[in-house]
Amino acid sequence: MANAAGAVAPVGELSEAATPITTPIAIILFGSPGSGKGTQSKYLVEWLKIPQISTGDMLREHIRQGDAIGLAIMDRMRAGSLVSDELVNQLVFERISQPDCNRGFILDGYPRTPTQAEEMMRLLAARGSSTGKSPGEVVIHLVVDYNVIITRMSGRRVCPKCGTLYNAVSRPPKVVGICDLDGSSLTFREDDREDVLRERLAQYERQTRPLIEFFRATSDRLIEVDASRETPEAVFERIKSELRGVLGQNQFGQDRARA
Repeated sequence: MANAAGAVAPVGELSEAATPITTPIAIILFGSPGSGKGTQSKYLVEWLKIPQISTGDMLREHIRQGDAIGLAIMDRMRAGSLVSDELVNQLVFERISQPDCNRGFILDGYPRTPTQAEEMMRLLAARGSSTGKSPGEVVIHLVVDYNVIITRMSGRRVCPKCGTLYNAVSRPPKVVGICDLDGSSLTFREDDREDVLRERLAQYERQTRPLIEFFRATSDRLIEVDASRETPEAVFERIKSELRGVLGQNQFGQDRARA
């Protein structure tokens, strides 16, 4: 198993020949705060050798570069407005048209609305008509028990000096409230307060539920995996098994040969 903390390869550095899949795939990944979505995304990148595409990262990069798109984004943010669907759709389409996406990609943070989801399906079909290979979409939804997530996240503590993370339930320090490494007093992140967590989870539910219902109605490739209680490694093994079941084992030629 690859290390979940490993670096994700940037554009152009993923080897098409190394991917275990034999047909293009578009993975749409959903997971609430605390579901381990970031870890599972890295596992998928390392296993399938396809890039992760984060709309948030793309928007921040344009802002950092100070280009025309970045300036437009900043203007909308200052006005308290959301970035338009048209702009986000354009950025995603341009990104998935890059050569490193020929074998597939993982979408993280997109789509965010049923309207974006409809446009995404149109974009995938358009990409297929222009390349002759339309990526088949697979939706992976990391399902969590919110009470378990709140208990896990509200118990987090961090060392302000070395950055080591602790958890009162799963990884407590040897001495309560004290970092094992440098003896500093552990701090509590403001966004780990239970009331803040509950509001973040409620917002996620309001935003994501219509999308999950959209894909239930329009796609037969919706995978839902309980990510509340098992280790990240165990969750990933279940995701791999479900993907093989949905796509068919024959779609994993190189992966099968190594087994």
